[in-house]
Amino acid sequence: MTRSALCPSEACRKLVVYYCANAEKKHDDENWTVRLIEPLGANRGPVPPVVPSIIAGDYVEACNVLPISPKASAALSRRCLQAMLRAHGYIAKDLAKEVDLLLNEPDSSKAIPASLRMMVDAIRNFGNFSAHPITDVTTLQIIDVEPEEAEWCLEVIEECFQHFYVRPSEAAKRKAALDAKLARAGKPPSK
Repeated sequence: MTRSALCPSEACRKLVVYYCANAEKKHDDENWTVRLIEPLGANRGPVPPVVPSIIAGDYVEACNVLPISPKASAALSRRCLQAMLRAHGYIAKDLAKEVDLLLNEPDSSKAIPASLRMMVDAIRNFGNFSAHPITDVTTLQIIDVEPEEAEWCLEVIEECFQHFYVRPSEAAKRKAALDAKLARAGKPPSK
């Protein structure tokens, strides 16, 4: 059975469709499984236009597959992180070493904020759980990526977008505007 409604958000008002199934054919509410059909994907904002299209494409795909496969979403988030690190000169044998290069950045102007430092390696770990059969040493069960962990990966990627692309682009625009104003006043450009 499907159920639908309009999104209650005034900004959205799009159609939301759910598939509802009761595996045990009982009439109680506890045995229903509900899956979101439309809109597909995580409810995330648009990718900033300054993010390179190859990275943006992987991010959008990670958002779209999140409700279907948190493992696939985390793997795509891992791919986004690696592409961003390599684009910014953090190139090594594998992602773990590239993350180490980022976290040990000696140039303070390139160092990532403390809040991002605590989270960036999580993407590598969740990506590894999704790409490799890693087992829990106590239960011997394969460790899976939970939906909220894949969602967290997307949040970290969005913070990386801000750090690597959005803030530098905004700063460059502001500096250019200031330098133009200084030039009109006959002053040298800012440092």
